[in-house]
Amino acid sequence: MVSPKIVAKIESEEPTLRLAVLIDADNAQAAVIEGLLAEIARFGEATVKRIYGDFTAPTSASWKKVLQRYAIKPVQQFAYTTGKNATDSTMIIDAMDLLYTRKFDGFCLITSDSDFTGLAVRLREEGLRVLGFGEKKTPMAFRNACHKFIFTEVLRPEDPEVGPVALSQKNESSVNDVTTSLPNGSDSAIQKFPKKFILTALDQSTDDSGWAQLGTFGSYLTKLQPDFDSRLYGYKKLSDLVKAKTDLFVTEERQAPGGNQKIIYLRAK
Repeated sequence: MVSPKIVAKIESEEPTLRLAVLIDADNAQAAVIEGLLAEIARFGEATVKRIYGDFTAPTSASWKKVLQRYAIKPVQQFAYTTGKNATDSTMIIDAMDLLYTRKFDGFCLITSDSDFTGLAVRLREEGLRVLGFGEKKTPMAFRNACHKFIFTEVLRPEDPEVGPVALSQKNESSVNDVTTSLPNGSDSAIQKFPKKFILTALDQSTDDSGWAQLGTFGSYLTKLQPDFDSRLYGYKKLSDLVKAKTDLFVTEERQAPGGNQKIIYLRAK
């Protein structure tokens, strides 16, 4: 019998994991480090935090300013020859060494480089959770190799004069996809709301009564599309998105068994 203390989570959050955080300094921005670590904390504890790159190069100056503040261990890697990236090899070798210690439940790979696709696949084969973090330019192959991929654009500090961009409900079409901007005024991030994909995922998540628990729905979305993130469409949480999309969803809050917590259920309108 399940203990009444165990209640379903409202959002599709992951259980606490022991995570190894590996950062590719050549393909990651120091400006997102605070938001990045806060996001990782949602999934588990960052027991190892390492960053790889040539910290004698001017391009790494921004990283040197934050390493001590966030207790990130730098791994210096000089370039063996011009035009070749030795950082990738060092990070991959280190990841395998950490893998064989069997001390970790998952890895966080912070990079926009497709060269780490094979590493992500190998870690998954060992039954470990793989979380990817990178910019929108990150190739689809690496994004799909991760259990969950998060765009670092949504982790950038907010511009107080702009703030997050929410979708306007007044002019939304019930037929066509809706286009919106990413939070924080990102220039490169015009996103179409994937209405068809969302409704298909919801249909696959519903029970016999036609309702789906929000956590189940969120987990299914991530399994189908690892880089799905409600923040790409102007909503901080998945619950905010489904509540705002009154043209698509009907939501209902129900009492969780054996507790005072309420669980969100939804169905297509």
